Amino acid sequence: MKVLVYSDDANTRAQVRMAIGRRPAADLPQVEYVECATQPALMSLLDEGDIDVAVLDGEAQPSGGLGICRQAKDEIYDCPPVLVMIARRDDGWLATWSRADAVVGRPLDPMALAAAVADLMRQRASRLPAL
Repeated sequence: MKVLVYSDDANTRAQVRMAIGRRPAADLPQVEYVECATQPALMSLLDEGDIDVAVLDGEAQPSGGLGICRQAKDEIYDCPPVLVMIARRDDGWLATWSRADAVVGRPLDPMALAAAVADLMRQRASRLPAL
């Protein structure tokens, strides 16, 4: 499954990859990562339709993951499940507004992030047609 990791910070993208690992749970396939650092690149990748789960940095600059999540949910047909990372607990209401499927706090808890991504991967797999 393809997991898209969006952040303007390469260190944040690396932390996400390390936390999720190659396989976040034994019952799931291996993860193939796709990374991007800009909103246009992210929207283009989502529009192609090959992404299974998106992990967005809510603190990315100049376009934060919360606003991008809202845009993706409005504009992308069959938008994949989206997890947004937020730095402030008080931003939880923004995550609801953005229609994020999952939210994790920063600094990242690797176990919580891997579990949340695994749940989203299972959701996506249940919606995909069987081969």
